[in-house]
Amino acid sequence: MSVRVARHGAPGPDDEAYAKSLGESTAKSIQWLEESPRMFNSTLGKAILHMDARCAVDPRAGQLETWEAVVTAMQVGSAMFAAAVTTEESVQCRINREMRTIPATGPQDYSDAGNWLTAFWLAVVCREQNRMAQLCEVPIELLRASGAEVDEYVYHWVDALQTYWLRRPGLVEKLVAAIEGSYPEAATITPPDLLQNILYQPINLFHRFVRKDEQGFNQALVEALELHKQYWTADEDRAQRVDGLVALGLLAVVCLAHDGGIPIEVESDYLPKHLVQRSWLGEFET
Repeated sequence: MSVRVARHGAPGPDDEAYAKSLGESTAKSIQWLEESPRMFNSTLGKAILHMDARCAVDPRAGQLETWEAVVTAMQVGSAMFAAAVTTEESVQCRINREMRTIPATGPQDYSDAGNWLTAFWLAVVCREQNRMAQLCEVPIELLRASGAEVDEYVYHWVDALQTYWLRRPGLVEKLVAAIEGSYPEAATITPPDLLQNILYQPINLFHRFVRKDEQGFNQALVEALELHKQYWTADEDRAQRVDGLVALGLLAVVCLAHDGGIPIEVESDYLPKHLVQRSWLGEFET
């Protein structure tokens, strides 16, 4: 029997128009990437906001427009790092249904571990295995070169995910380092509520996944979703934002578990049903 965790908020009368305007704005920003790749960070942020806004009006991701928004965000995130690591003058990337020539950027302040995690989660949700592999080849040193001030556990976490997907040795040690590094006494940069309620939860869930702990996975998922809701409803300002309507990190790990044969016994609009079930795969070239 499935457990259901209700999502906070409800679609409003203006949400459809808001999502449409974000989609148009995202498309305009994408057009500029070939001339100004410095816009990658703002474009990725806008694309994710568009995805979240689409999920506000389409909680189960049952509409093609929502899938298009998810794919576009994934394409922007992957292209960001493709441009950062290429040794050529430019790289060809499909973004928003078109092949685009993106100039090489090298390491940038936005090519950091946080954006890498976002890009990887999006690739997982879209089941883009080639892009996942390409992201996993991004050197940790390039992420450090961004100059972003983050807790060390984040790099252990990226390393663990890269190790898992590329089947490199040392996964257990790297995952343990990520878990221990996220303890409050070790992680002193990230705000404690953000760390414990949002950022740590995919690590814990992934740990259950790699151990093939089906019961523990579903229990941890319920707890993680409740903490996600708690964080995003802590005050009125957060509760009104669309940012918290999709639990992206949890969604990605759930997609890995679903594809890996773990029965998902938890339902929630924080985890859009048709993204978990990969209902839209093959709908158009990505």
